[in-house]
Order: sequence, then C-alpha cells, then structure tokens
Amino acid sequence: MGATPSLIEREARLHAEAVAEQARKDVELAQAALIKIIQANQKSQQKAAEAQLAAQAQVYKEMVATLQAERASREAVQVQTHKEMIAVVQAECAAIQKRANMDIQSAQEQVEKSQERDATADQEATDALAEERVKMANAAKEEAERSLKEGIQPVVTPTPEEISAARRRARYHEHLFHIAVTGVAGGGKSSLINAFRGLRNKDTGSAATGVTETMLVTARYASPNMEQAYAWYDIPGADTLKIPDWQYFTAQELYAFDGIIVLFDNHFTMTDIAILANCRRFEISTYIVRSKADQHIRNIMDDMGYESEDRKKTLYQAAQEQFIQQTRQSVKNNLESAHMPDQRVYIVSNKTMLDVVKEKQPENIIHEVELLNDLEWSRTGPGEEYVAVC
Repeated sequence: MGATPSLIEREARLHAEAVAEQARKDVELAQAALIKIIQANQKSQQKAAEAQLAAQAQVYKEMVATLQAERASREAVQVQTHKEMIAVVQAECAAIQKRANMDIQSAQEQVEKSQERDATADQEATDALAEERVKMANAAKEEAERSLKEGIQPVVTPTPEEISAARRRARYHEHLFHIAVTGVAGGGKSSLINAFRGLRNKDTGSAATGVTETMLVTARYASPNMEQAYAWYDIPGADTLKIPDWQYFTAQELYAFDGIIVLFDNHFTMTDIAILANCRRFEISTYIVRSKADQHIRNIMDDMGYESEDRKKTLYQAAQEQFIQQTRQSVKNNLESAHMPDQRVYIVSNKTMLDVVKEKQPENIIHEVELLNDLEWSRTGPGEEYVAVC
C-alpha cells in the first residue's frame, strides 16, 4: 500500500499551485500592459507621421502658390508686350493704308489730267502707271495684314545692357561654354543634359526627367567633371508656356548663351525655326538634334520584322540608315519652307551618349561622338588647339 501524503505535503502542494496560478495571472497582466504600450506607441507614431505629412503638404502648397504667382507675373508681362507689338503693327498697317490711299488718289488725279490730253499713248502710259501703283499699294496692305494675322512681329533686338542682365541671371562665366537645350516637353531635354554630364537620370545631382515639364523656368546644370568647361541649361518647352513662336527666343533670353541645341523628337516646330533664325541674327552656334534614336530605330525594325537574331544586326543597319535619311529630309524640307539654308542634323541616343561620355565603347554609335566634337570645336574656336572628345 502506498504511503498516505502527510498534511504538510498537501499544504505545500496547494501553496505551490497557488503561487503558480498567481504567476500566470501576473504574466497575463504584464502582456496586457505591454500590448497597451505598443498600441500607444503606434498611435503616437501615426500622429507624428500625420503631422509631418501635413507640414509637407503646407510646404508644397506654398511652393505651388509661389510658382503660380511667378507664372502669372510673367504672363502679364508677356501679354502687355504682345499688346504693345500688336499696336505697333496696327500703326504700320494704318500708315501703309494711308500711303496707299494717297498713291491711289495721286494716280487718279494723273488719270484725270491725262484724260484732258489728246495723246492716247500718254494716257495709256499714265493708266498703266496708276494701275501698277494701285497694285503695289494693295499688295503692301495685304502683306501687312498677313503679317499681323500670322503673328510675324517686328524684330526685337535687346540692348547690350539687357544682354548683360540676362547673362547675370544665367550666372554666365567667361571661362565656360554655355549651352541651352530647347524643345517641346517630353522630348528628352533633361535626359540628354544628364548624358552630356555623365549622369544617369536617377543619379544624385541629375536633371529631373518626366513626360511633362517639371519646371516652368530655366534650370542651370554644371558639369560634374571639372575638365568639361560647360554649363547646361534646360529651357522650358514652348508648348508649356503661353508664349507665341516668334516671341519665345526673346522671352527665354536665348541671346545670352554661346550655343543652342534645338532638340526635337517627332515634329520640327515653328518655334524651332524661329530659334534658328534668331540664332543666325545673333551669330550663335546651333545644333539640330533628333533625340530617342534607339527607340525610333527599333520601331522601324519592328515594321520590317525579323525572325532570328542572325538578321538583327543587318536589319538594324538598314533601319538606322532609313531613319537618318528620313530625318534629314524632313528637316531640310522644313528649312526650305522657311527660306533658310540646310543644316546638319545630329541623330543621337541618350544611352549611347552617356556611354561615350563615360569613355565606354557602345556598339551602336550614330552621331554622338560627332556632336561632342563639334561642341568642343565651338567652345575652343579655330584659333586654339582642337582636342577631339571621344
């Protein structure tokens, strides 16, 4: 028979069980307290995050308000300038009309006087002269009205003081070559500037990129490599600003730069033509550049179709030649329509340009090296030793 537990042993066991039960309850209370602390911390962090987001939203609203105010101010100045120029053209039209009326009246008087004469030959000559003067006067009137209708305005030439002020705003430095990159929004201006500077779009210090313009004011970027004596300027696209084609060059103060890259993707615009015409007037170096070449060439290859990798290289060469020929012919036609001389067109890929700048050996080079060499030649000038960039 087993031994019967003594009274002391039973009391000891009951006491141990009571202590264990109390310990379990203490653990549950501690866990509940810990959960409350964690929830309180989460609420505190959530409130802090909400406060931070609210502060950021306020800063963003203030930035937007500032940009809108600046834009409204610029638009007001541009509208006033446009009105003043329209008034000038209207005054010129009125003067032309007045001169035309005087010529017509003078011609009619001569016809009346000639009618008093008996010489038929003299009268026919006078009639012809009067008719010619009427045609010239009407033609001058029609030309003035056409100019006003199409927005062709008198040439605006900035004063030396205005050029100096524009260069101060652009932080112009005598030892740098200042290049402005123009083109429509989404045409690849920022990506090309990053490639020139040896940066990828996501690198620190790179120009912001996107389908739409990220800024409505000119942005200046220096070359990270001190051996590259360039300053790059990302000019807002004309399609993002309420500026007529003929006024874009002056409104953006493009006369302050040493060279201008006219970058286009699909269409060569009237603004591009106006920029090139004004650059000729100011003797500023210009470079017509077709961007996103790799993308366009791939599209042509897709249209051609290829079934194996063996034909890929051959088709690429054919697509590249076709793209170059089509682009050059399109630009040539646009320049001829504007009565301007033909000009070299550089066809580049931003990715290939970046590889060339970083001294890699890209496979599909088109005109990237030639563009860099021509920029360097314009910077150093024919009087200095020319060093090819490759």
